[in-house]
Amino acid sequence: MICGITSRRGLLPSAATPTEAFRAQVAQFEALAGAGVDLIQIREPDLDAGDLAALAEAALRAVEGTATKILLNDRLDVALAAGAHGVHLRASAPPAARLRTLMPAGFLAGRSVHSSAEAEAAEQGGGLDYLILGTIFPSASKRPGHPAIGTRALAAAVQRTRLPILAVGGITMDRAREVAGAGAAGVAAISLFQTKELSGEDRAKRMAEIVRGLRIAFDTTRLDPYH
Repeated sequence: MICGITSRRGLLPSAATPTEAFRAQVAQFEALAGAGVDLIQIREPDLDAGDLAALAEAALRAVEGTATKILLNDRLDVALAAGAHGVHLRASAPPAARLRTLMPAGFLAGRSVHSSAEAEAAEQGGGLDYLILGTIFPSASKRPGHPAIGTRALAAAVQRTRLPILAVGGITMDRAREVAGAGAAGVAAISLFQTKELSGEDRAKRMAEIVRGLRIAFDTTRLDPYH
């Protein structure tokens, strides 16, 4: 499972207008869906509900006809109003089982966790389809000194829960086999999918190469009994 996490501030220079940022994100949604990512998590905590809903609706149009699902980070209310496919909950969010009463059938729900103990507790709480665990490796999206838990903690979490766990934080193509070897069901990433130096067909081609490389890394690791 491959999840692209958005961060519009990493797509364009800081001087970009809101309209330019919106267009850049729609182009990224199209490229990600065209490349075949499973999930796109819209994570824009500084947007108000109206702008976030508009972005989610644009994302849904961009992925129409593909298998890619659109999730909103934390904002279940906006996800439901926009018709998104699911919500990704922060570690501090209310239990998913409690929120399930508000969700339609087939609605996806995931949660961020930071340790094997949190992963186990999240599964026991019920109502979840997957977990995202991190930060695995040092990441540019986190402040300097933010702890990286490493692949041993990832492997421990995989052993303690039956839910699919996606690794997040410092994910690169070179590290994909390492997290696959620890038992992760896939990866989630921000910077890996930010190709602001490319546009149009070049961006789409590069995104497809990234997704294909990730899938090969996971597939070959699972087939290798000595990984």
